[in-house]
This record gives sequence, structure tokens and C-alpha cells, in this order.
Amino acid sequence: ARGRASAALSDVEADVVGLGARSRAHVVVRDADGAVRAWATLHDRAAGRVVAAVVVDPGLAPETADAVAHALFAWVEAGAVRFAAERGIDTTQVDSGAFADDPRQQRWLTDAGFRHTRTWWQMSRPVTPGDADVPQPGPGVTVRRVRRGEDGMPEEHDLVAVHDVLEEAFADHFNYHAETFDEFVARLREDPGHRWDHWWLAEITDDAGRRPAGALVGTVSPGGDGRPDGSYVSYLGVLRSARGRGVATSLLDAVVADAARRGRDRVGLEVDADSPTGAASLYSSRGFVTSYVTRSWHRDVAAAPAAPGHAAREG
Repeated sequence: ARGRASAALSDVEADVVGLGARSRAHVVVRDADGAVRAWATLHDRAAGRVVAAVVVDPGLAPETADAVAHALFAWVEAGAVRFAAERGIDTTQVDSGAFADDPRQQRWLTDAGFRHTRTWWQMSRPVTPGDADVPQPGPGVTVRRVRRGEDGMPEEHDLVAVHDVLEEAFADHFNYHAETFDEFVARLREDPGHRWDHWWLAEITDDAGRRPAGALVGTVSPGGDGRPDGSYVSYLGVLRSARGRGVATSLLDAVVADAARRGRDRVGLEVDADSPTGAASLYSSRGFVTSYVTRSWHRDVAAAPAAPGHAAREG
């Protein structure tokens, strides 16, 4: 569906044995020869939201693949119910997805009771050495990296500012689920491409003084097949009170210039095709084009009471 691999070994390792393994559950399906032919994974992402992925070998015979997918989506439902019960909530949303050009996955999602809820454009912008000079930010706007102490770790005050900005900025966006500071930082550190020097804060200065107004969290995208690495924008949010002042543009320019100085050849990001903020237009104006399209599929499930003495999650 995508024309190339959608995950590297490091991505799988991060899910299964990395820092985030405690909030995840997995199951693999092997054939008679012991080869893995399918994998399903669940991530207890936030209160009321479980992210699920079901991956089935495209080489399986259609009827076999259908049977395997049916069983794995049943496992997904049971796991989501268990996660909800452990959190003490009545229902949870199971969030899964499919590439727009993958009708097989979409059929399985439909059969499992999911509905298509959103479309996402996966966009990319080429980067050249000439992009290394950062354009001047808008009036009253300052962009800087998150400050770090002598030990190399970021200052907690700045991390809290990034979290607070993004939580407020995305509160009115599609499928927002509140995430605590600890959950937010722990989850982002799980990403194999995580780097503290890829976190930026934008501040505005006016009569009220200087205050955080926007934030961008980036990661490294491995090149593979001899290609240079790229940069990826995991989060870019601007407070509603600061929109229209060039904050998002300034943050985007900063990450593009940083990628150029590191010798990278691209910057990627994901944007809601129906974003009410006009983000897609901003990205297009800065040279981003759509590489491929993905879709979110959701299903709500009711929690079952946790079994007495239940504590461990399936691994």
C-alpha cells in the first residue's frame, strides 16, 4: 500500500521491549513451520483510548488471512476491555488505522465493527543545504530549543511548558484525549527517533510580557537503503490566543533549517485532512506535498469488571 516498509526493526523493538512495553500487549501468529505470519499490538495510550494495530502477511491465502485477521481483532477487543477495566472506566475507544490504498485492511476493520472517522495526509518536504538559514520569525515571536542543564537533560520547566501548550492547542482538535505530563514525556521518549534537541518552544512578547505560545516536537526518521536521515514533526501546536502571528510558520522554519544543518534530505509530518486550523494550507505553502494517505478507524467498547486479583497484562 505504501511502496516501502512502514516500520524498522527499532520501531518494533521499542514497542515490545522498550520503555513503552509496560503499556502494551502483543500476540503473534506462527505457521506450522514456526514463521511469524501476523502480529497484533495494543497500546494503552490514554484514559479512554487504546491504539491497536493488526498486521497480517500479505502472502497468506485470502481465506487464511481473513480467518487470522478475524481472530486478531477479537483479541484486540478483549485486550481493550481489559485495559479499560484496569483504568476503572466504563468504555474505551479502540483506535486503529489503514492506508488509503489497502482495501483488505479496511474490509477487516469494517467487519470488526470499526468505522472510518478521519483521513490523514502524510506530507514531506525536500531539504537542501540552502534551507539552513532560518527566516526571521514574525514580530514579537521567538523560537528556541528546550533548555538543557549541565547533565544534558532538559529543564523540567520547559518540558512542562511544551506539554501545557500542546494540551491546550489540541483540546479542540479531532479525537483529543487528555494526557498527563508523565504519560506524555514517557511516551515520546519511547520513540526510537526521540532526541531532546528536537524539541522547540515558541514564545511571544507583548504588553503582557513573554510567554509560551507554541511548541514543536520532532524526531529522527531513519533513511534506510542508503538514504540520509530525515526529520519528522511529531507535534506542532499553537495556542488559540497566539494564532495568526506566524508562530507555526516560525516553528516549521526552525525544524527545516535544523534538518538542513544536519545534512538531512527531508522533513515529514502528518496533517488532518479536515483540520479546522488550515494547517494543510500552511504546510503546502512551505513546500510540503502529500506522499501517501492514511485513515483512522474507531470503535467504542464497553469495559468488563476486572477479575479479582488481576494485575498482570499480557505480553
